[in-house]
Amino acid sequence: MAWRRQRRSCSTRAKLQFSVSRVDRYLREGNYCRRLSASAPVLLAGILEYLTFNILVMAAEEAFIRGKKHITPEHLCWVIQNNRQLSQLFEENTKSLDDLP
Repeated sequence: MAWRRQRRSCSTRAKLQFSVSRVDRYLREGNYCRRLSASAPVLLAGILEYLTFNILVMAAEEAFIRGKKHITPEHLCWVIQNNRQLSQLFEENTKSLDDLP
């Protein structure tokens, strides 16, 4: 009987929660460049995961300060608007709570 290795995804090998293969697919479909290295989607998935983690941690702290047990969209918007670097990052892509239907 031949011994077979278990298949491991790129995300598992990189110890990431975000899907590396999905990021790779989006980069290729977006035609952002002619050639794409194998490490580019891994790096981008890691950066996205890091940003998401930090935003959620700050939103959780804000919810805790306000005496809430759950993170709401208001907490996320407040964190993004009151953090100078995040507000610059999401400058054109953030909708205000007043703009929501």
